[in-house]
Amino acid sequence: MPANRNVLAFVMAGGEGSRLHPLTANRCKPAVPFNGKHRIVDFVLSNLVNSEIYSIYLLVQYKSQSLIEHVRHSWTMARFIPQHFITVVPPQMRHGPAWFQGTADAVYQNIHLIESMQPDIVAVFGADHVYRMDVRQMIDFHVRSKAHASVATIPVALDECDQFGIVHVDDDHRIIDFKEKPQTTQPMPGSRTHALASMGNYIFDADVLLRQLKRMHESGETDFGKHILPSMVNSHKLVAYDFATNEIPGTEPYEEHAYWRDVGTIDAYYQAHFDTLGAQPRFRMTNRLWPIYASPDQAESAQIENAVINRSVVGSGSIIDGAELDHAMLRRSVLVEPGARLEHCIVMERSRIGRGARVRNAIIDQDNDIPADERIGFDLDADRKRFPVTPSGIVVVPAGAYPSRLQSPSRLRVPLDEDAQFGEVAQRMEVLA
Repeated sequence: MPANRNVLAFVMAGGEGSRLHPLTANRCKPAVPFNGKHRIVDFVLSNLVNSEIYSIYLLVQYKSQSLIEHVRHSWTMARFIPQHFITVVPPQMRHGPAWFQGTADAVYQNIHLIESMQPDIVAVFGADHVYRMDVRQMIDFHVRSKAHASVATIPVALDECDQFGIVHVDDDHRIIDFKEKPQTTQPMPGSRTHALASMGNYIFDADVLLRQLKRMHESGETDFGKHILPSMVNSHKLVAYDFATNEIPGTEPYEEHAYWRDVGTIDAYYQAHFDTLGAQPRFRMTNRLWPIYASPDQAESAQIENAVINRSVVGSGSIIDGAELDHAMLRRSVLVEPGARLEHCIVMERSRIGRGARVRNAIIDQDNDIPADERIGFDLDADRKRFPVTPSGIVVVPAGAYPSRLQSPSRLRVPLDEDAQFGEVAQRMEVLA
């Protein structure tokens, strides 16, 4: 526990993720797969656990079953230490028949959890970002500043300010203005091109948070960024924590300093994957001193036969047979048949890329059986008639869009969760040969 302080964490994992559709058609945003074997939620949970914060409530809402199953399988804490837990909390409706109306309302509906645990500090963190962070350093800054609340911040381009909470600070890091997603704003001190944005990660003195949540409920306010934090600017001491000062052990010199990505859009999600590729990536997924924990993996090792592979990730249980991969990210149990070529692609669990198929600049969601000689990503006008295509030209093939010959149609109506267990990919090859 940071500096012997009693810390309780709430992770806001209820995001619907509409801008990530169709990847969020059957799962919430924090449950969306990332890289070879992770989910987006694994980053915030790993950061908290690595920071020795072990009392964590995960507040869920939309399409949460996949996330609940992932946490149940992957994030089991020791049962002999009562304050070591990661617990999923759906809307309890203790104050009426209503779902969470906003981030602050989600915490208010679970205010009894704060009152029963009586922490000194409450951390409220988002679940939608790719980054590493030692939360203890932010808490230390919060305590040294004698702040009532602290907001983790990063610079963002002025033309992106309408996507973030924007803060203005004085010379002592005190927040003097907080506006949620303004259309325009003034640049931060020392810059003409960037403003200081909230990362959606907050540290509160517990007693201050309790009073603010109760006041908020009485006035009908529901959100931290829209209501609570702006209202506290004049009445409390709010400070901005500079994320660039956060130091993570094991970070390599070639990595981008203070790497943080909001992967809330298809384009951002797609690009973040390729930031992890290569011998010297912008963000290295492997760091023994600050690991990003993943779900248990019972699949066999990947098998590669006579393939050409450049800067790619091949997940366990996958088979690459006489194919070409160039900047490809394959999750578990993917089969790529002879003559197929993947270029700048993300392919999720249990998908097959048929003989001679060509796919580029695409995301193939799970359980897809791409036919032999198919072309995806070469004629965007034709692709738009079949699939979602982003303005930048990323094609997204929804889960189960190409039904597999190994699954019945009734089973494909609702794509199975990534944790579902199927037979080995080798058995597929025997059937498809």
